[in-house]
Amino acid sequence: MGDFTIDKSGNGEWAEEDSRTYSDLAPVAVPGRAEQIAALTCLVPFSAQEAFTAVDLGCGQGALGATIMSCFPHASLLALDGSEAMLHTARDTLRAAGERATRAKFQLSSSDWIELVEGAGCVLSSLAFHHLDGPAKKHLFQRLHGRLSGRGALLIADLVEPQVPQARDLFALTWDRSAWEQAGGGGGFDRFVETRWNHFYFPDESDKPSPLYHQLQWLEQAGFVAVDCFWMQAGHAVYGGFKEVGPLSGEGVGYEHALAMAEEVVARL
Repeated sequence: MGDFTIDKSGNGEWAEEDSRTYSDLAPVAVPGRAEQIAALTCLVPFSAQEAFTAVDLGCGQGALGATIMSCFPHASLLALDGSEAMLHTARDTLRAAGERATRAKFQLSSSDWIELVEGAGCVLSSLAFHHLDGPAKKHLFQRLHGRLSGRGALLIADLVEPQVPQARDLFALTWDRSAWEQAGGGGGFDRFVETRWNHFYFPDESDKPSPLYHQLQWLEQAGFVAVDCFWMQAGHAVYGGFKEVGPLSGEGVGYEHALAMAEEVVARL
């Protein structure tokens, strides 16, 4: 497995301390974590035997990338993140992929890395885009569409902003319930509460989630087709679009297989 550095140090708002907190909290704080990863994976518009490049924007601990590598044995991966700590963990998570997986440091708010997406078959992102405001997301969707291959797709898992107070209450309460259940009612939930991780109770200025409906519109305006929301729970959604919709050249990756691979990866973290 290779790695290199894109010098985008900048003054990002996400600190290494946040990375450590996220790593500790993720099993509790991310609703249906393995389900989200599996949903993204089974939507990739290539058969299990095809070769293509996937780019993971904000790769974190590498769980999504490792699942993609397990389900698509001929694919290659570029895993990008702004955190040295996350990239270090991702190195270990992606070790089994060998030279097929490359890591790099980047700054999501910069545009200098965009050329790395040129010709990619799929761009995926989990819990990263909500650090961009609406206009920045819209612009990024447009730029990514122009860089993807003819069969490319942009697939996103992220927080989404409610548009009415009732929905905010729903998102907040169901996120708490999800965290409680995933923690088994134990200390992990107490940490989730103490860190004020639930954005819908405790908005943070570094978090800028946009309404799902707006993002689906921006994806269509960027040129993507078959734009849709594919999964949603506790204010977290899996959504995206494709450059074209057509039959795969072979058997695709099914949800059950993707879920089994995702659960295996997540259990190792």
